[in-house]
Amino acid sequence: MTPRRVLLVLLLALHGLPAAGAQDPAQRKRQETEAAQKLEQVRTQIRTLTQQQRQLEGERGEAARAVREADQQVGAAARALRQTEAGIATREAELARLERDKATLEQRLSSQRETLAALMRSAYALGRHEQLKLLLAQDRVADLARVMAYHRYLQADRSERIRGLLDELQALADLAKQVEDKRADLLATRDAQQRQLAELEDQRAQRRALVAELDARHKDSAARIAALGRDEKALVQLLERLRDALADVPRQIEDGRPFAQRRGTLPWPLSGALLTGFGGKLPDGRASEGWLIAGTAGAEVRAISHGRVAFADWLKGYGLIVIVDHGDGWMSLYAHNDALLRDAGDWVRAGDPLASVGSSGGQGRAALYFELRQNSKPVDPRNWLQRR
Repeated sequence: MTPRRVLLVLLLALHGLPAAGAQDPAQRKRQETEAAQKLEQVRTQIRTLTQQQRQLEGERGEAARAVREADQQVGAAARALRQTEAGIATREAELARLERDKATLEQRLSSQRETLAALMRSAYALGRHEQLKLLLAQDRVADLARVMAYHRYLQADRSERIRGLLDELQALADLAKQVEDKRADLLATRDAQQRQLAELEDQRAQRRALVAELDARHKDSAARIAALGRDEKALVQLLERLRDALADVPRQIEDGRPFAQRRGTLPWPLSGALLTGFGGKLPDGRASEGWLIAGTAGAEVRAISHGRVAFADWLKGYGLIVIVDHGDGWMSLYAHNDALLRDAGDWVRAGDPLASVGSSGGQGRAALYFELRQNSKPVDPRNWLQRR
């Protein structure tokens, strides 16, 4: 038996509460005390079982959150890896450009060296030839000096150019070393990031497998709708048990006319726009048996009429829910709350706060799901709530 079914069985225990009749005050007091004690015992058992239920039902939610976190981590790691690879590509492009510049400089250096060698050979040959002429013709001394000075100038110019080219080559070598060092660092970073990404992808695969395992019975939409139908059936059973259980508990609040005579005069439980009416399609695909009313997270949800809180806890498919028994088989339901402000057994009047608006139970947005039921059968609230 599932925890939810056990919870329904426990609620049957309320059916055994003593009735209020024409008894003397002492006997009535004893019965009220006994009822209060029994109610507290049942509340304790319900809290224990609903905690177990939340834990079981929360496993898939935890796994799904873990998958979402893994997706985010994998995405961040993949993005960082792309940035690193882009950096490596940039450094490799820089190295390729530097290699091209180096090849050009080396070609220029080789050309300058060849030119300098030719000048030096020419100067050497010219010097020997002109020295011979000098011995034969002393009147050519000025020409020889001028030619030799020109050759020395050319040699000095070529030597200076060669030194400049060598300096440029050294600067290129230094820059290439820096770029290569940066590239090596990026390669090491990429290797680490690739390992991290692989580990994250493995973790994500494991988490997805867990979610798939937990979600196997909801593989297709038909199975999911069937599960929602089972949730609805469980709620109907719960309402029937609560109605029977509370029938014998004396009313502590008498608030004028019976509920059935308040048709068209009941206040809205929340001042928000109607998102889905009776019979419409709810966000989870289920046909609405009540109203989905828009609201701001944290806004107060209020009782539509006087009555007794029959149930105030978490219920699968409805999240944090409050059920108020108004007597004569009438009940109102307030689901997907963020916080519950009443406990089972509390008496409330019309307009009393019951809960705060939220999105518990898988609701995609902050909103109140409200139902009105008679003898566990859903009733369209349109003819019962005040027109706006």
